[in-house]
Amino acid sequence: MLMPKRVKRRKQFRGTMRGKALRGNTISYGEYGIVATEPCWIKSNQIEAARIAMTRYIKRGGQVWIKIFPDKPVTAKPAETRMGSGKGSTEFWVAVVKPGRVMFEIAGVSEEIAKEALRLATHKLPCKCKIVSREDLEGGKGSEN
Repeated sequence: MLMPKRVKRRKQFRGTMRGKALRGNTISYGEYGIVATEPCWIKSNQIEAARIAMTRYIKRGGQVWIKIFPDKPVTAKPAETRMGSGKGSTEFWVAVVKPGRVMFEIAGVSEEIAKEALRLATHKLPCKCKIVSREDLEGGKGSEN
């Protein structure tokens, strides 16, 4: 599963997920992608489950890009522990996803295979998502050039 090799600090605050994604909101590698429509934390095992669902469906054809990385540690205290005695230990790692973030991209397969593979991957993710193509996201930008 994905996790950082090393981090500057072992434990982090929870933070907020206000606003839209400013970075990572375009399809830069593939032809089709999954875009988050609501803010959420995505665990490393959910990212891996979505990746496996896509690669199994496309049967090793095409290419898949994962554009999110779980670099935020989430801590938890053991069950039946009294209040106090500090912050718990790291339990899992999450990627913070804001609305508009492109999480996965796919290329090298036909449109119907790509859309079905991405649909199977969205069922593994904890937030509402939509499947978009490169043309969908660049619709407003094409008139400038």
